[in-house]
Amino acid sequence: MKLLLTLLLWVNFVGNPDLASIRKMYPNVTKSESNAKEFSEKLAAISDDGNKTLVAYKAASILLDSNFKKKLKDKIERFKEGAKLLESTIKSEPDNIEIRMIRLSIQENVPGVTGYKKNIKEDKKYLTEHFADQSGALKEYLKDFILQSKSFSEKEKQFVK
Repeated sequence: MKLLLTLLLWVNFVGNPDLASIRKMYPNVTKSESNAKEFSEKLAAISDDGNKTLVAYKAASILLDSNFKKKLKDKIERFKEGAKLLESTIKSEPDNIEIRMIRLSIQENVPGVTGYKKNIKEDKKYLTEHFADQSGALKEYLKDFILQSKSFSEKEKQFVK
């Protein structure tokens, strides 16, 4: 019984990634298919009713995965699945700045033909207005994102410096 409990705890610990490791991986997921697949595999066990920030990263991994599908139909289906999950996550936690950052990072990089660019101004405004309220590692992470973001002009980026 003790062995079974230990095994279950180990599987749960290994199966659920911590937020810090996911944040570390996220900026590099678009650099290669192997990075995207590793990111997706780490998040596969996250349930849609779990930690909403991790669910948002899982949605991002699904959206990124759509890039690597061979058939257009599969690309579209995977993209819609990821976008739907991300939108439902934001709807459940609209004041979660990290989830807003994830959506902004996706929307500023998807092709216009997807039609998934309608929240860029809204999310950019939210990040700008609530950045100062954040602390610690999250604030640094947001700062790093904003400084490399295509959505913010050099002048607009001054609020994080």
